[in-house]
Formats: sequence, C-alpha cells, structure tokens
Amino acid sequence: MKKFDTRCLTLAIALGGMIASAPAWAGKTLDGVKSRGQVVCGVHTGLAGFSAADSAGKWTGLDVDVCRAIAAAVLSDPEKVKYVPLTAQQRFTALQSGEIDVLSRNTTLTLTRDASLGLEGTVVTYYDGQGFIVPKKSNIKSPKQFKNQTVCVQSGTTTEKNLTDYSKANNLNIKTVVFEKEEAATAAYFAGRCISYTTDASGLASIRNKVATNPADHVILPDLVSKEPLGPMVRRGDDEWTAIVKWVIYGLIEAEEYGITQANVDQLKTSSQDPVVKRILGTGEDMGKLLGLDKDWMARAIKATGNYGEIFERNVGPKSALGLPRGINNQWNKGGLMYALPMR
Repeated sequence: MKKFDTRCLTLAIALGGMIASAPAWAGKTLDGVKSRGQVVCGVHTGLAGFSAADSAGKWTGLDVDVCRAIAAAVLSDPEKVKYVPLTAQQRFTALQSGEIDVLSRNTTLTLTRDASLGLEGTVVTYYDGQGFIVPKKSNIKSPKQFKNQTVCVQSGTTTEKNLTDYSKANNLNIKTVVFEKEEAATAAYFAGRCISYTTDASGLASIRNKVATNPADHVILPDLVSKEPLGPMVRRGDDEWTAIVKWVIYGLIEAEEYGITQANVDQLKTSSQDPVVKRILGTGEDMGKLLGLDKDWMARAIKATGNYGEIFERNVGPKSALGLPRGINNQWNKGGLMYALPMR
C-alpha cells in the first residue's frame, strides 16, 4: 500500500508539473487577428452614436470605439479594423461561424445568449432599458395606455420578447407588428401604421434624431420596461481573446476613474507616481504580458479613443447629436454603474 501511495504521489507531482508548464491559453482568435493584421468587428448596420458609417465609409460610435481600442491594444493601430454591418438576425451566426472576431453591436447580455449560443458576454458598455416612442399628438404618457393598440418591433431581439411579456403582465392585448429589419419597423411607425415603436431607449433617441422629419413631433416615454445591459460578445472557449476584450474595456473605464485621458496619457506615463496609473500605462507592473500583449497595450488604447467617459461624451452624451444624459452609465463613485474590475 505504501509503495502504491508513493507511485500515485509521484504521478500526481509529474502531472502537476505538466499542467504548470502548459501554455496558459489555448485560443486561436488572437493568432488570427495578428496574422491578418486586422480585427474583424461586427457592428450595427447604422445606429447613430453607436455604430454608423458616413458617406465616405468612415465608421464612428461608442461600439466602434470599442473595436478601435481593441485594435490599438493588440495591433498598435486603431484603424486596423474591418467593420461588418450585421442585422439582429445575422449577428450571432456571424460570430459563431468565425466571420467576425468580436460582436460590438448594441447587444443585450442575457442568460440564454451567454449560455446556449456558444458565445460569451464580456463587459457592459452601456446600461439601457427598453422604451417606447409615440407621436406627441397622441397624448400618450405611458405604455400602459397601449391596450389593444399596435406596436412596431424588430424580430429576433429581446425587445420583441419583452413586449410580449409586458403586454401579458399588464393585460394590454398589444398587437405587435413584427419586421425583420429595423429600417422597415421604424418606417412603419413614422408612416402611422403603429401607435408606437419600441427598442432600447438609446436606440429610440438615435432613430428619432435620424429618421423623423421633425424630431419634436415624437416623444420617448419615460417608462422603461426592461433591463438592457449592452456589451460586446465573443466566442466561448477562447479564454485568451475573451480576457483581452474584457480588459481593454475595463481599462477604458478605470482610466476615466483615475483621470487618464487621450490628452494627458503621454505626460502621465512619465510623471505619474500613482501605482494604479502606472499599472494601466505600463510604467509599473507589466499587465500586458498576462494577456499576451506588450506593456503599452492600454496606453495605446486610451490614446486612440480616450477613456470611457470621453467615448461616451463624444458619441452619445449631452453635447452629442443624441444628447443622452450620463445617468446610470456614470462612474460608480458618481452614482452610476460603471465599475471596472481592478487592474492589478
């Protein structure tokens, strides 16, 4: 028995040594990104403030800036991104099949999507909720006034399911008019086919600003009927790539908390003695090597896009075309929900 125990112990030690010496990561996405010299990013077909292309084909928006930050961190160039516009129905298949490396497209992170599609949610980049837009002349003040009314909605979204739940919970018998494409759904609403169109409140602001002949003729109701935490998704099973996407976003959030901006990042690299700032910028402990990146990965990302607050203000904030309040998307120490895991 003693001899058997000794052999088992020897085998356990040997196996332990093999495990300890094995590579920390087994994913292939990073290798693919590096070999092609490009991050392939799935985005919305056109949602102002989040991901939209101008007449010259230049993409901008909060979701676009996430892609640019990832490219800056991994490839040292925020412009090395290929944008693939995807509808709600196309987005998950594109990620599952490997057509894209990351889905950064106003997508709600849910249990079903995280656990049954072979995909994984990363970090919330915008806390939202489902809202409703109605004609101002309708004098509707709450979605509870929608009894027996028609509401336009896009198929293949959490919005469609939430609307059904809300109607049943409040005994409203809402008649849903479902469209495959967002453009068709919004066109039907603005043509008067439905009393309301419903989607994420941020999306409603974007659509009203972009599509309405006179935005003032349409009101976004204050009631939100769901939680819609929006954030990028990646393929499940590639721990290396998942960690990179997560920590680039956390780094942007933590950079704002510690006052690191697009304008001062270079100066802080040489002047700051704050241990957290030094870790973020690679002048203290080297956090990049834990992700398979160099020590300047996060400094490049911040220099390319600014911190999370700068990204928010530029694309969707009060001074942008959308004019959305910071609200719950503020930093945790300013009454919001943006809370980065510690970079240490």
